[in-house]
Amino acid sequence: LPGPPFTHQQTPRKTVYYGLTSCEQDTERYLDVVKYVFSCYKKEVPLIINTMGWVKGDGLLLLIDIIRLLSPSHVVQMDVYDWKAMAPLTPEHVRFSAGLHTKGKQQSKCKQLGVGGVESWKYSEEEDLLAPQHKLLYVHPEFPRAGMAGEVRVHSNILRDMSILGYLGHLQSPDIGAVLPLHSLVPYQVPFNAVALRVIHTDVAPSNTMYAVNASWVGLCCIPEEVRCQTNGPVLLTQTPICDCLGFGIVRGVDMEKKLYHILTPVPPENLRLVNCLLLGNIAIPSCVLVGQQGIEGEIPYVTSDYNYSI
Repeated sequence: LPGPPFTHQQTPRKTVYYGLTSCEQDTERYLDVVKYVFSCYKKEVPLIINTMGWVKGDGLLLLIDIIRLLSPSHVVQMDVYDWKAMAPLTPEHVRFSAGLHTKGKQQSKCKQLGVGGVESWKYSEEEDLLAPQHKLLYVHPEFPRAGMAGEVRVHSNILRDMSILGYLGHLQSPDIGAVLPLHSLVPYQVPFNAVALRVIHTDVAPSNTMYAVNASWVGLCCIPEEVRCQTNGPVLLTQTPICDCLGFGIVRGVDMEKKLYHILTPVPPENLRLVNCLLLGNIAIPSCVLVGQQGIEGEIPYVTSDYNYSI
């Protein structure tokens, strides 16, 4: 709300690395992540839940799931002037509508006294106590094109890159001066067998995992299980864990001989001691980081213009 996210980044109380820019591919894990993060809310202060802008089709059904799961006291719904997106999300609508992964409540079938043999639909008091009780604040703008998200959608990838660049800015010296390229910064050395590894967004053959991880953006996470490996690693997880993410980093090199990851991250050392899992998602390092490297003669590492687009 105070402005573009990259201008006021703060360390969150609890975060999970989902690893995708859209939850369309894995809505069940998305709901599990929402529940996991929400579990740390102690209700000592008011909480504002900023939902996604995906309100069509499955996105609307997922929104109903979230409202049903989190039971907010108020729902603020902003409509669009010249496009009827969806019905008002009243408590009744949320109660009876089926979500993507949750079912709507059915009206209970009860016999009414004094009406011989005729059954009618009627609420039971017990169901009313469990029904959504939020207050709907409905905003309907009165001027054309209000609320249209076209421009926001075009710039979302730029804002995402700016957030990553803002985060990587913490690697730079606080002194005013030239910005150092990433290849001139000293990385941490992390043994293969000290951290588990998981590619979130796609299946990668174990023999190709290191190619995927090299020069990639990773979530630095903490799984409750102790990482155990009989060899020098790497340790590969078979399922994506839902766990705390303590920050992010770039795997700027993989040393296959010494079995080491070389990782750049601004996460402080006292938090890095807790990291025992690297999660690789579908979030790319901004191309300007790779293309804009200074002092390189010849071809730029990890960048090529000789690419066959028919592949």
